[in-house]
Amino acid sequence: MNYWLLIIPVISAVIGFTGSWIAGIILTKKIIPSRQEEMAKMIGQKAAEGFSITDMEQRVADPENIKKVMPVVEAHIDDFLRHKLKAKMPMIGMLIGDKTINSLKEVFLKEIEEMFPQVMAKFTGNLKNEINIEALITAKIRSVGPGAIRESLSPVLKYFGLSGAVVGFVIGLVNAALFLSI
Repeated sequence: MNYWLLIIPVISAVIGFTGSWIAGIILTKKIIPSRQEEMAKMIGQKAAEGFSITDMEQRVADPENIKKVMPVVEAHIDDFLRHKLKAKMPMIGMLIGDKTINSLKEVFLKEIEEMFPQVMAKFTGNLKNEINIEALITAKIRSVGPGAIRESLSPVLKYFGLSGAVVGFVIGLVNAALFLSI
């Protein structure tokens, strides 16, 4: 057996790794930055297709989500009735006690709980007219600098080079097998 044939897969792996590594560098330093505008538009379009304000509207108006917000609202109402209202209107502060504050708070909370879905529906409805998701995402991608692109793709490039080495090694094994069969 010719032991020098065993070097073929190793050389092929080195060539595969080097080729993939160089291709990755060219991709991140030249191709992606030069096509960034195109890519930004394409990604913006795809993201806008998948985004729905209606979905957001339903989630915001979901009773479970409203229940999660109510403790914060209750704390603000309590603070308003106990401190801010008394500071702004001292006469009222002298007339209302804890029982009245708790009754008022209960009425306010019930009203807010009924009103909140309508307010949020109006808010998200306004967002439909004011926010262009495609333009927003496209602008964000355009603003990413080439250095940030290279940095974010650097882990991928390691796998890119490794996969080139594996493919090169397999091709080298096939070549060695072909030489041995001749």
